[in-house]
Amino acid sequence: MEGMQTRDRPIYLDYAATTPADPRVIARMLEFLGPESVFANPASATHAPGRAAREAVEAARHEVAALIGAEDHEVIFTSGATESNNLALRGLARARRDRGRHLVTSQIEHSSVLDTMRSLEAEGFEVTRVPCDRNGCVDPEAVRRSLRPDTLLCSVMHVNNETGVIQDIAAIGEICREQGTVFHVDAVQSAGKLPIDLSRLPVDLMSFSGHKLYGPKGIGALYLRSDPELVLEPLIRGGGQERGLRAGTLATHQIVALGEAFRIARLEGGAEACRIQGLRDRLWTRLQALSGVELNGASAPRVCGLLSLTFTGVGGESLIFFLGKLALAQGSACASAKGEPSHVLKALGRSDVEAEATLRVSLGRFTTEDEIECAGAAIAEAYGRMREVAPRERSRMGSRTV
Repeated sequence: MEGMQTRDRPIYLDYAATTPADPRVIARMLEFLGPESVFANPASATHAPGRAAREAVEAARHEVAALIGAEDHEVIFTSGATESNNLALRGLARARRDRGRHLVTSQIEHSSVLDTMRSLEAEGFEVTRVPCDRNGCVDPEAVRRSLRPDTLLCSVMHVNNETGVIQDIAAIGEICREQGTVFHVDAVQSAGKLPIDLSRLPVDLMSFSGHKLYGPKGIGALYLRSDPELVLEPLIRGGGQERGLRAGTLATHQIVALGEAFRIARLEGGAEACRIQGLRDRLWTRLQALSGVELNGASAPRVCGLLSLTFTGVGGESLIFFLGKLALAQGSACASAKGEPSHVLKALGRSDVEAEATLRVSLGRFTTEDEIECAGAAIAEAYGRMREVAPRERSRMGSRTV
């Protein structure tokens, strides 16, 4: 737009896929790399450098716990949410297979949950996948109807990674607790954006990822509620690190970076969410005036920084091509990698054509008002051009087939 500074690189609007590390997080991580840093193995308790590394790890564990209302010892460090989800689901199912073989999840979970459930089916478990409504909400009563006496575990995400719709995990968790079913929540898209207090929420297991919260890639955490009956079978065995649940030398630099990211979220997350929601609403106000643009999950509670928009009458890939100055996505990064229509959008009732014509626009900490103005103008212009061309293109193609 006239008067706005020229940009050398695309406007980044794919924060739901990954976030840039906050400079404060990077600075903290660098304190634990290099010969003059606190680089020792945290398990080396016989010397001062090892003990210093261990203290840094435990301080980071405390920061993670503080954001989510957990006890320090309930936090297990992993390589990310995919591993956390696998450890929660596989670990619980295998540890309790003598009590039952039934698992419950929703149709709109992340692929790291759905694919893990499919693999457990191959091991002899039975999985019930609860549908959602057209807004992407999972009905807690539908979850209740799916539970059986032999149900070991139920897994429902807090915020959907494609639509931003918030699920009622408090109600679902209460139902699971009444039925004696372990409840797991993927909280990758909600941590730092929504309040989470695991001292009150009826949740047994919760997964987190560093790179969705302005931390580095390759680090995450699993909350495991303190209960002697809640036992997991480890996926990785070795030196007994992380209470024997996740063996391997602890990556001190990544762990302290995760702790710093959670600390910043605890102190600044509320104000940041308000600012980002204002930018999101500003962008949607601009785009909803366009004929044929539909917001997925419009009538449901949604997280602050995400818009799932279906552009009728055009192709999503073509629209992205015309939006080369914007870095945004068709659905989730995982779905895009597979080259398949989004299972989430299809669960909402979208056709393959509509799912292909849907873009996910996600904002974050470093999104500016200027960028939102530019993005809104670019999307409106590109969509308008394509809508003008589409009827002529369909007419031309139709004449060829006559």
